[in-house]
Amino acid sequence: MFVKICGLSTPEAVDAALCGGADALGFVFSESPRRISPDLASELCEGLRRAVIRVAVMRHPTAAAWNEVRAAFTPDWLQTDREDFEALELGDCEALPVFRTGGAPPARARPSRMLFESAHSGSGVTADWAQAARIARTTRMILAGGLTSDNVTAAVRTVRPWGVDVSSGVEVVRGAKDPAKIREFIARARAAE
Repeated sequence: MFVKICGLSTPEAVDAALCGGADALGFVFSESPRRISPDLASELCEGLRRAVIRVAVMRHPTAAAWNEVRAAFTPDWLQTDREDFEALELGDCEALPVFRTGGAPPARARPSRMLFESAHSGSGVTADWAQAARIARTTRMILAGGLTSDNVTAAVRTVRPWGVDVSSGVEVVRGAKDPAKIREFIARARAAE
């Protein structure tokens, strides 16, 4: 089970994600209480003890905003809504297109890897698991949207995603991660597989 912890903003949260065994770390560069600067994201990833995918999370980025993030942070993946990629030069960075409840593409047009979530990122609202389960049969889908330690087992068993992604579900208050909740989420996601 691929696990991404999103909206990281402190060394303690990054350390908890790494120690827990997360596969990817997400850093938010769009309007959000979790937003940080590309320079801070770069600092948080300095000297990582093991290989982990670094994800730039943006929503409708301009080419200038993306170029600023790419230059300072050099992410491995860019996560943004699927239509945003047309105007961006990704270079060595890979795309992680976001599809939302009610708006996923037909099976023949699905990318090989995608993130599926509810209508509003970081809101804690659960995605449509029935729709997600249908999509998960045909692509490497990362399920996001409203996941917590309490529901990730049911989500994994219902949807059968390739991976899971959490942000608000591991926070002590909006925008502030709880290291213990991060470790617990990762452990439960892996145990549910």
